[in-house]
Amino acid sequence: MTSSESLSFFSPEYTSPKMFPLTPSPLPTPPPVPSHKRGVPKPSPMNQIVVSKHALNQPLTPEIPFESKTKPVQYIVPRQRKRTNPGVWLVAILCMIFCLLLICFGIVTLVIFLSIKPRNPLFDTSNASLSLIYLDSPQYMNGDFTFIANFTNPNRKLDVRFEHLDIELYFSDSLIATQVLQPFTQRRHETRLIPVHMISSLVYLPPISAFKLQKQVLSNRVVYNIRGTFKVRANIGLIHYSYWLHGRCQLEMTSPPAGALITHSCRTKR
Repeated sequence: MTSSESLSFFSPEYTSPKMFPLTPSPLPTPPPVPSHKRGVPKPSPMNQIVVSKHALNQPLTPEIPFESKTKPVQYIVPRQRKRTNPGVWLVAILCMIFCLLLICFGIVTLVIFLSIKPRNPLFDTSNASLSLIYLDSPQYMNGDFTFIANFTNPNRKLDVRFEHLDIELYFSDSLIATQVLQPFTQRRHETRLIPVHMISSLVYLPPISAFKLQKQVLSNRVVYNIRGTFKVRANIGLIHYSYWLHGRCQLEMTSPPAGALITHSCRTKR
């Protein structure tokens, strides 16, 4: 190589690649911190995060042992349903029809009752006579008593029939006579008067009742009680129903032989 060529190789026109040093250049030295601020640490800039080597080796989340609290899922295979017996369906249909008929019958009966407004027949007495009372011995009584039984049907659209009539005569809760009347039918707004003759023959009375009867005869005030039990049948067209009726009357009579009715009170209930 000649001298001219060597000069041209090192001339400024020839640019060679830049060479970087193997060792980094030293960082600029920060300015000294005043003595009154040396105790306060200087905050790090936002673009510089200092992470210790021990922190890098730790996992991001703590290891927590996993405990499963859910129960294992159990799969139940459904059984195949059996077909319902036709007889069961038939019985169910018949029961449903019966219930519907019963409901319809109840509604019709209620409408009829509300339109007719049935009332109970009444039992009363308008006249009575006491012709005989005497004691055959201190505890045995004989008597003759007659009264008029008054039966009234207060219904305007309903006929009734008395199928059983039993009348009892009491003195101080002691039965002294009984009488059974013949059945009869009563039309709407009809009143029936039936004479009832009751005879007492050697009827036993407790000593207290016998003494009380003697005292009432002497005082010209004899109190009798009439109890009637009647079985009544009401007819509403093709519909009929029966019930028991109870009549109670208390009568105050004068002493025999001309015993007459002074006062009375009657009531009728089911």
